[in-house]
Amino acid sequence: MNAGDVTEKDKEMAKKCLECPVCRRARTKQRGFAFWFVKVIEGGICPYCRAYERVYGRKAHEPTARPEGDS
Repeated sequence: MNAGDVTEKDKEMAKKCLECPVCRRARTKQRGFAFWFVKVIEGGICPYCRAYERVYGRKAHEPTARPEGDS
């Protein structure tokens, strides 16, 4: 399996990361305990965070892109 291959299972696991309240808070707030926790565990422990990185091309704690004019 190449690094660029994203499977359906990866997409399902990445969806779990999107729904995770801790990861979601880390992405939106960008500070605090949730941010630190996700930043520390995402690479080695959580398979959902790793799948999120494979599918979306960014770490689970990194903010999502906001559309222009959205605040």
